[in-house]
Amino acid sequence: MNGGGFFERVRKEIGRRRRMSARLLIASSVITVLGFSAVCGSIMLDMRGNAQELARQTQENLASTISADINRNIEAYDLSLRSVVSNLALPQLAHVDETLRRLILFDHASIARHFGSIQVFDAQGNLTIDSATLTPEKLNRGDEPFVSAHRDDPTVGLYISRPMQHRGTFAIVLSRRISGTDGRFLGVVAGSIRFSYFKQVFSRLRLEPDDTIGVVARDGTLVMRTPFRPDVIGTNVMGAPGVRQVFSQRRGWYSGEGIIDQIPRMMVWADGTRPLVVIVGKSWSDVFRMWRHEAIRISLILLGLAIIVAGFTVFFIREIDRRAEAERRLEELATTDSLTGLINRRKFDTLIEREWRRALRMNTPIALLIIDADHFKAFNDGYGHQAGDQVLVGIALCIGDSVQRAGDCAARFGGEEFAVLLPGGSATAAQGVAETIRNKVAHWSVGQGDVTVSIGVASMTPAPGQHWPVLFEAADKALYAAKDLGRNCCVVAASRHDLTLAA
Repeated sequence: MNGGGFFERVRKEIGRRRRMSARLLIASSVITVLGFSAVCGSIMLDMRGNAQELARQTQENLASTISADINRNIEAYDLSLRSVVSNLALPQLAHVDETLRRLILFDHASIARHFGSIQVFDAQGNLTIDSATLTPEKLNRGDEPFVSAHRDDPTVGLYISRPMQHRGTFAIVLSRRISGTDGRFLGVVAGSIRFSYFKQVFSRLRLEPDDTIGVVARDGTLVMRTPFRPDVIGTNVMGAPGVRQVFSQRRGWYSGEGIIDQIPRMMVWADGTRPLVVIVGKSWSDVFRMWRHEAIRISLILLGLAIIVAGFTVFFIREIDRRAEAERRLEELATTDSLTGLINRRKFDTLIEREWRRALRMNTPIALLIIDADHFKAFNDGYGHQAGDQVLVGIALCIGDSVQRAGDCAARFGGEEFAVLLPGGSATAAQGVAETIRNKVAHWSVGQGDVTVSIGVASMTPAPGQHWPVLFEAADKALYAAKDLGRNCCVVAASRHDLTLAA
């Protein structure tokens, strides 16, 4: 490598190190951002799961509370119906007056604002006894399901009707069968729970606009719903996705869409074994509302972090570039002759040591040219130091123009002395380069003092135990031989003691 080639190599090495540093910095930044993203993503997933679990627990507690209230009242009312059925079986009841009979029959009857009166119907569905009056009206309900169900099936137990108009108000009817000692159907005892009770229960709750609460009978009949929709009350929802599992598991939840608004909701129930099952629905949008706000906040923080890391990465890459450029300039200053632009003696010694070892390892020749300007001191004294400097620059240009291979190296030793290292160069090839340099200098200096150069050439294949000063000594002796032969010539040292004139 000549002087320009050497510095090109330096620039490439510094560029390679800069690119490696930049890649490492970018990789570190990307890994940092991805690491934070993974951590934040894991946290957000945990938060999402916690939000879902909290919503499930809250909805289950709400469903459990409402279900307990509703079914406790149903059980209390059913106890009243059972008591009436039991009292009707007393034989003494036939021998007492109407007032006393009412007191005996309805002594345990539950009385509440939202409960209807208890009525007794015979086997044909005729009203015979009414807890609200001594003179019941003439009324036949034989075609109503709460009568026919017990007539057709003696094992029904407590029958809960579909929502219906009963005694002038919307209600559900609860009934029990009256059987004779021989199992014959003798009639039913029936009562009602008005819808005002359900509305009162739901009015105490603070619900979101998309929240729903449904009360479903075990046959799938929708008994009550909030928000209240009269057009869907009494419909069968057993075919809706997820509803069937409500009656197959004691408690649980499923994801489903509303039968009216098709809003995706978490549907939770607390006890699927009760006569009326309460299903509480909360929209997924409400379930994840707080989580969504936190996720957006964390995402914005992460985005800000990524922007900051990217900014610092760009800043540090620029600093690396500045540092690499500074290193390159320092390297040039430390290894360059300021006048000629060739490398200096200190760097040349490092390179020749390295090339010598390589030649020894690969068993290849290495050549050295030592060049000296003829009568330079006299020229310097006669024309001045500025003219002398111009001559040295011209010689350096001729040398650099003659050394073409990338591995060749040209250096200024100091004063008017130069050197060229030719790795892999034979004596013949080195002599050719030396002649080219000599002729170029002679041609260039015509009219500028007619400066000439003398060149000593040496080439050898390193042997074990030898060091590069052997090559330098041979080239130096060849240079002195060229001086003794009258200058402006090249001398090749065939060996340390065998010098050949080439001119």
